[in-house]
Amino acid sequence: MGAALLDSAADAVVASDAAGDIVLWNAGAERIFGFTEDEALGRSLDIIIPEPFRARHWEGYRETVASGVSRYGAGDMLAVPGLRKDGARISLEFTIVLVKDAAGTVSGMVASLRDVTARFEEMKALRKAVRERTDA
Repeated sequence: MGAALLDSAADAVVASDAAGDIVLWNAGAERIFGFTEDEALGRSLDIIIPEPFRARHWEGYRETVASGVSRYGAGDMLAVPGLRKDGARISLEFTIVLVKDAAGTVSGMVASLRDVTARFEEMKALRKAVRERTDA
């Protein structure tokens, strides 16, 4: 039942281990990012993170694994750029849940990610139109 639920989700559900390697990749992730499950499993999260943002991502990831605390795990949404297999940049919103072992050590993370590119582009166009009207 859990697998059917994960695969029917429109959003991407991606789980990674403590090192940042992908261990779960649902059908939503395949639709959003373009990588099949076979292409994604075992690979670094770098496949979906644009290069200019990787250093910052890994700094936060390592800090979260070490501390066991995430500022984005309580339902807070984080807006970030993402990367598709074809190289296209997309806008994402996501939240994460830490996976901990019996001792409370972080063994991985599960993220639920939504492609909000269309909404982001609409807002950008609206802001531009408002600026043009106020500048006129």
